Amino acid sequence: MAKKPNKLKARLPRGFVDRSAEDIRATDEMLAKIRAVYERYGFDPVETPAFEYTDCLGKFLPDTDRPNAGVFSVQDEDEQWMSLRYDLTAPLARHVSENINEIQLPYRTYRAGWVFRNEKPGPGRFRQFMQFDADTVGAPGVQADAEMCMMMSDTMEALGIPRGQYVIRVNNRKVLDGVLESIGLGGEEHEERRLTVLRAIDKLDKFGTDGVRLLLGEGRKDESGDFTKGAELAPEGIDSIIAFVSGTGTLDNEGITELNTMAEIFSACGYGEDRIKIDQSVVRGLEYYTGTVFEAELLFDVTNEKGDVVQFGSVGGGGRYDGLVKRFTGRDVPATGFSIGVSRLMTALKNLGKLGTSDVVAPVLVTVMDGDVTALGRYQKMVQDLREAGIRAEMYQGNWKKFGNQLKYADRRNCPIAIIQGSDEREAGEIQVKDLIEGKRLSEEITDNITWRESRPAQVTVKETDLIATVRGILDGQAEDRQRQNEG
Repeated sequence: MAKKPNKLKARLPRGFVDRSAEDIRATDEMLAKIRAVYERYGFDPVETPAFEYTDCLGKFLPDTDRPNAGVFSVQDEDEQWMSLRYDLTAPLARHVSENINEIQLPYRTYRAGWVFRNEKPGPGRFRQFMQFDADTVGAPGVQADAEMCMMMSDTMEALGIPRGQYVIRVNNRKVLDGVLESIGLGGEEHEERRLTVLRAIDKLDKFGTDGVRLLLGEGRKDESGDFTKGAELAPEGIDSIIAFVSGTGTLDNEGITELNTMAEIFSACGYGEDRIKIDQSVVRGLEYYTGTVFEAELLFDVTNEKGDVVQFGSVGGGGRYDGLVKRFTGRDVPATGFSIGVSRLMTALKNLGKLGTSDVVAPVLVTVMDGDVTALGRYQKMVQDLREAGIRAEMYQGNWKKFGNQLKYADRRNCPIAIIQGSDEREAGEIQVKDLIEGKRLSEEITDNITWRESRPAQVTVKETDLIATVRGILDGQAEDRQRQNEG
């Protein structure tokens, strides 16, 4: 006797999520608000593919230069390594480099897209997530960096995050470079150790000063037992860096001068420290930043996965990266930009009640009482008439012979209205319109079947010519009821 084949088990890959209609609509709502700010600042959209040749990402991979370290990679038919993009910045640098003679500099552009990390997933840590970036390529002055910070501030407020619940924190990598040189980490031979230091400092908000000390020294073991090797700095070097990020260290170099210039621009434009603040603890973990770095941080408290009340923290950041385009062209092409973590920011907005408050109404359902071709055409025409009037509608596509199932479907679908036309109504040129929302409410009040049948609650019979006006009137009434409930 032959064995039955095993069923294929449906399973979602670790670190990835399915997105519901609610999440997708909430994301679209948020992206539209961000896009409106970018457009107002004079930025134009561009789109790059999800895959890039791995060497275009190069040393800016999250771990090392190995093709699958931190990224998802495959080889094409020419045995060249391609990787799913790790961020949206390196692909932009490649795009600008390839089109440098056609692009008008400064090039002001924005783009939203999925990025991928081949890293260990965990609570709130995914292998695929969306970013929304804005960049200015070809502008060397810190005024371009200042504009990025002001645009990020305007974006937070356009999303409904009030002042006092966010801050844009600004620093300059030239300041940190001076500190690293002072402890003997200057020059190309220390490039990898510098990157380890940068990533350690970037974890300050997550692990605190003690955790960063461990990462700057021998290393740190997390709660799962995984060990992260540290930068192995000497104690005096660790003390210098901790003093720097704590704001107690002193240094006078080009980075400090640039920060002072930006502070003057913010002040002149009316952006006080309640919106944009100079903060020496901001680092950004990637090596390619060459000057100003900044982060958008939310200041309100939320409850995390463990039930602890914590500050929400960073939802985006960026900085100046003057060397990325030069890798391809050999030309100095200055650039600055910032990136918003879409999923994380969406979570924050939901916590504030600023997103997804406008519910999408389910479609009006046209039921099917007869399945012949003529009748189906007539029902579909009703649906098309409703759609052309701007009303969301669908015709029941299941087994029409069991009418009770159609109403069960409408109930599960949360349909606001059911349209019913049997042979008697058709001969009379009439249609029954059933307000399912009001019907559900009345059904909770009427417990007697006789009363229910006699009252036929929330159902009216109208002429076919009055269908659109009747449906729209019921939908408007339902919308008013929802608004009263929300205000109450």
